[in-house]
Amino acid sequence: MRVLIVVPAYNEERALPDVLGELRAAVAQNKLDAEVAVIDDGSSDGTAGAAQAQGVRVFRLRRNLGIGGAVQCGLRIALREDFDGAIQIDGDGQHPASELSKLLQAAAASPAPDLIVGTRYLTPDGFRSTVMRRLGGWWLTKLLAIFGLRVSDPTSGFRFYGRRALTLFNQNYPYDYPEPESLAMAEAAGLVIAEVPVMMRARQGGRSSIARLEAPYYMVKVTLAVILAYLRNRRRPSGGG
Repeated sequence: MRVLIVVPAYNEERALPDVLGELRAAVAQNKLDAEVAVIDDGSSDGTAGAAQAQGVRVFRLRRNLGIGGAVQCGLRIALREDFDGAIQIDGDGQHPASELSKLLQAAAASPAPDLIVGTRYLTPDGFRSTVMRRLGGWWLTKLLAIFGLRVSDPTSGFRFYGRRALTLFNQNYPYDYPEPESLAMAEAAGLVIAEVPVMMRARQGGRSSIARLEAPYYMVKVTLAVILAYLRNRRRPSGGG
């Protein structure tokens, strides 16, 4: 399986070298046919230079699009360059590269899922996020269950995208709240979604895009966004690949 590892990064100059070093070791250890692409989301620091120093491909967005825009850029590259799939791993260091093999093992199943989510809540170890984030995740889990999708970690950005998922998200990928919205889109489009237990850790740099004081406002907006994402995509063909 030929895989593109997509690393969206915004002002991650400090964390990125360790992230890319871990990725290089994981690719070699598991003998993966993989390339790494860092998507610099309009950073104002030395993110691009830090990535280039590690010898990986770097795509610099002219302005900050947010995590959704950066991820879609990477997924489009994977589709257009005919990769078999893409793995999303955050540039802030919270997704250990050593956990990549768990996503790829699930992707090698027959039949293979179209979208695989790494969840921190099915293992007793690792970072579980803040109380407010866990509460928000619990609510989104219940919301997605209404549409028939059962996932335990809907805000996880540690994911594998197969060809059908790449095709779906090539045309449209949510920018505001991409993790839960994209799950609603995938479920509505008929994609097969699975999750695997992974260990995560606290971010090693950068800042979260959702501040704690904004959590109630965030939950109202993301609830509406998830519902609309499902309704807009429930009759859309999932595409082939």
